[in-house]
Amino acid sequence: MSDAVWQSWGWRVPFLLSIVLLAISLWMRLRLSESPVFKAMKESGELAGNPFVESFTYPGNKRRIFIALFGIAAGLTVIWYTAMFTSLGFLKSAARMDDTWAEIIIGIGGAIGMTFYLIAGAWSDRVGRKKPIVIGYALTLLLLFPTFWLLGSAANPELAAAAQRNPVVVAGPDCNYSPFASEQSSNCARLLSDLSASGISYQLDTAPSFTATVGGAPMAIATYPWTEKAAVRIKALQADLSAHGYDFAKVKPSAGRLALVLVALALLMAMSGATYGPVAALLSEMFPPRIRYSSMSIPYHLGTGYFGGFLPLISSYIVARTGDPYAG
Repeated sequence: MSDAVWQSWGWRVPFLLSIVLLAISLWMRLRLSESPVFKAMKESGELAGNPFVESFTYPGNKRRIFIALFGIAAGLTVIWYTAMFTSLGFLKSAARMDDTWAEIIIGIGGAIGMTFYLIAGAWSDRVGRKKPIVIGYALTLLLLFPTFWLLGSAANPELAAAAQRNPVVVAGPDCNYSPFASEQSSNCARLLSDLSASGISYQLDTAPSFTATVGGAPMAIATYPWTEKAAVRIKALQADLSAHGYDFAKVKPSAGRLALVLVALALLMAMSGATYGPVAALLSEMFPPRIRYSSMSIPYHLGTGYFGGFLPLISSYIVARTGDPYAG
């Protein structure tokens, strides 16, 4: 499908195909029956009149919600978003992998990852819910950064080598990057944003005037179109860096390197599976049957919405402030 066709009507095809998933979901929901516990409570008249309010007034339930929000939902959401979405964005931007190949390899990684969720869920039936989740958190703390280092070096080793040979150093008095600004307030902050968007690592220093060097040589920042949109500025930036050994062409890794990328993605999926697999059972077991559904929905959706939703913003800010594409 050509770009013109995709822009015209092709983008609607995935949404049309989702009708099939909707039909399957509707069929499954129509075949569901209430649990025996709920039926017994309904027959005895023990259902909560206002389960949302009672979730906060039921003895000890606020503590359960707090633990579920910060101890379970927040952690598993950040790990899952990192494994599925941050990794895709990293491959496309920082690693400059061909978009189609990046999406295919993420799809394969996701398919492999489904097995980890099943394994972790079944394992938690035998050893308890807490153990797989704690192990998943511990593995994430130990292996997350090394896994992304492997991901970057396997996907585009030439770009990583260029950054080591010709490091970028940015200095200036007003290099305050704001993640909330639609347009950065200074040229220095704009350069940080453009470097981050290009996946280029850099060192940030304080200086009385705005300067930028690559491999010790001055960058042509005086000629950059600072008043233009980011896409135009990034094009000028990449042309400047290309003269110093940086290659911004999208790459299609060899079979061997794709295998290494897949290994890194499998590690990320394993971390996510360990923390996510037991969660449905864990949350349902944490709360009293009378208010179970509302009580587990509150921390789960707040956790996924706020912690997962703000993850890209926080990650981009960390990358821009540190100059390290791996820091976020």
